[in-house]
Amino acid sequence: MRIVFMGTPDFALPALESLVASHDVSLVVTQPDKPSGRKKKLTPPPVKVMAEEAGIEVLQSPSARTPEFLDRILEAKADVAVVVAYGKILPLAVLEAFPHGCVNIHGSLLPKYRGAAPIQWAVLDGEKQTGISIIRLDEGMDTGPVLLKRTEPIFDSDTAGSLFDRLAPLGASAVLEALQGLEAGTLVPKPQSEDGASHAAILKKQDGLIDWSKDSSVVACRIRGLDPWPGAFTPIAGGNLKLFGAAVCEGQGQPGAILGYDDEQGMVIACGEGAVAVADVQAPGKKRMAAAAFARGKRLEPGALLTPGGEPS
Repeated sequence: MRIVFMGTPDFALPALESLVASHDVSLVVTQPDKPSGRKKKLTPPPVKVMAEEAGIEVLQSPSARTPEFLDRILEAKADVAVVVAYGKILPLAVLEAFPHGCVNIHGSLLPKYRGAAPIQWAVLDGEKQTGISIIRLDEGMDTGPVLLKRTEPIFDSDTAGSLFDRLAPLGASAVLEALQGLEAGTLVPKPQSEDGASHAAILKKQDGLIDWSKDSSVVACRIRGLDPWPGAFTPIAGGNLKLFGAAVCEGQGQPGAILGYDDEQGMVIACGEGAVAVADVQAPGKKRMAAAAFARGKRLEPGALLTPGGEPS
């Protein structure tokens, strides 16, 4: 099949790699280069880098709704578009430009977690299972008919990052199977039910603030679900202490109080109910380090409190 590929971040790379190896990818569509890092250096999207290395033409447009965008899509004369975290909602004219439509890899078991951040929210909500849905896009937000699904467990140790790493290749293999079924005419799209539908809203940096008065299971899921982005944090003097790796453990005390620390468990912090063990932290202006080493360096005693806007005391 002749394919137009639309995608932007690392999550899309396994799918693009698999399609380049097995199909004719005539055009890659991705977001414009954006400033990145402290120096705001203009940086190409990961998908652009891979496409150029493979010698595939790349189209970068700030809008998918211009006549010029549609003209270039039509010029590709593709049978289908494969869309993976492209970052824009496609208009009807683009959706109808391909005989087999636009096929999307979505990181949840639809209709649950429609929207921009399905993988993060599955971890945030403490789900035990998620997966990949391959759908044919319509004009709604992840509301199109489902071609196939693949499930994946969520482990207690999973972060959003580790789940991304497993779901990306799972999506790549699933979309190859879906394309084979579409080409053979053996795959029948099934309309989504609205029962159990939910929205996975995009996350912002301020969503990383941890509320220690919450139950330990909620706090642990939040720390893991926000890793690597936007990142969980608690305020201390000079900025925010970033938190990585969290497991529910025994303990009770004033919410935000440090109950103890060691190299095996990390730093144990009291929550509204129970406690969590945090594996790593990153202090303002410092590198990521073991939470126990941070606590030793600060000479923190059991009962020391992580206080908003103040030094752990």
